[in-house]
Amino acid sequence: MMQPHTLSKEMLMAILDGIDEAIHAVDKDGITIYYNKVAAGYDGMKVEEVLGKHLLHVFPSLTDETSTLLKVLKTKKPIYHENQRYENKKGQLLETVNTTIPILNGNTVMGAVEIAKNYGHINTLSNKLMDLQAKIHKSDGIKKVSSFHVSYSLNDFITNDPECINMLQDAILFASSLLPVVIWGETGTGKEIIAQGIHYQSPRNGGPFIAQNCGAIPGTLLESILFGTEKGSYTGSVDRKGLFELATGGTLFLDEMNSMPLELQSKLLRVLEDGFIRRVGGTSAIKVNVRVITAMNEPPDICVEKGCFRADLYYRLNTCPIYIPPLRERQHDVRLLLEKKLQSRIAYPLPKTITEIFQSYPWPGNVRELINTIEYVLLKSKEEIISSKHLPTKLNNSIKSVRQHTGSLRMELQKTEELMIKSAMNQTEGNVLKAAKILDIPRQTLQYKLAKMQEKPKSDGSAEYSAL
Repeated sequence: MMQPHTLSKEMLMAILDGIDEAIHAVDKDGITIYYNKVAAGYDGMKVEEVLGKHLLHVFPSLTDETSTLLKVLKTKKPIYHENQRYENKKGQLLETVNTTIPILNGNTVMGAVEIAKNYGHINTLSNKLMDLQAKIHKSDGIKKVSSFHVSYSLNDFITNDPECINMLQDAILFASSLLPVVIWGETGTGKEIIAQGIHYQSPRNGGPFIAQNCGAIPGTLLESILFGTEKGSYTGSVDRKGLFELATGGTLFLDEMNSMPLELQSKLLRVLEDGFIRRVGGTSAIKVNVRVITAMNEPPDICVEKGCFRADLYYRLNTCPIYIPPLRERQHDVRLLLEKKLQSRIAYPLPKTITEIFQSYPWPGNVRELINTIEYVLLKSKEEIISSKHLPTKLNNSIKSVRQHTGSLRMELQKTEELMIKSAMNQTEGNVLKAAKILDIPRQTLQYKLAKMQEKPKSDGSAEYSAL
């Protein structure tokens, strides 16, 4: 039987030094007991400058509250992916994202170990990309066509749905003002088309249109992207404009707004109120002139209730709200999109059964999923007439249970919807606003659905409610 080998200190050090991550460990008193070369490279220090010294002695800008290592020693609880900005002993400003774990012996804290990722490097790469965009946008003071200009107008939102037509009329009205707009709808409904369309229709259509997804990158990186940086704000940083400065005179579109960290939301609120930004690491206020359009895939009031969207920012941004209904509630639009995107590219009439299959599918990915499916079908069918064998499995499966009763699923969904609306209206004694909250839909949507129910013959049992 083989005897287990004890891991020697030398072997442990060799393993840790071979890991391509910054690792920093302290004892229960905050004295550094391990600090690898990667961490030293991140911090612009030498290993011997840190090893054996108290954390706050080497990084004097940190405190018991801002140091993730010292915080873990105090709470005994791990911290995952927390941003930290600090200066080293040489006065260089550093920016990392840390995962910090307590070292416990039973319930006794023996120390803490931290793995850090250097977001200064990512910031640098991001800013280089922004530099390239800025150079494309302006050269010798002459504006050029670039990614800062729109590709869509409101005419590119294809619909014959009454609710969407009303939505487009609102968008045209909102475009004529400079008020902030909030667009919400499920993923793939076309929020950026509406945002670009509003910009294109607005008096600012000669200025840049810049879009930024707030959920795709960490908060500290997003802050420098939005507001820019001053030289020395972190290792390798230079004076650089952020998106607010680049978008001056135009529109800044912030997608997935509810994913933006709350601290950054408060800074955005200040910009909206006074029109000034301050670059990361800077002290001077810079005047900007930007119209902000935001988007999210959940109702803004629900995001406020969940705590991921500041109430004060919601009330500041929600001046002009726009809701885009999902495609499953716009069955006629499925046919219209098929005619525009598929029928126009084939030399024969699309078989009726194929249209019915497309209309029976709920399209959880909305218009984006429909367009991608059309491209798939065209690729599969090649020169053949489109049939069910060319459809993706998800469409064929969706039709199996209703093949002999085309349209029954839609009818059952409509009946269920009407029953839920009646129940909510009865619960709230006819108060449309309260009923809309119960149903988790916008008040305008409920008013529209109530109006449609009232248009039915009274023999169908529909209750009459005021939509006002």
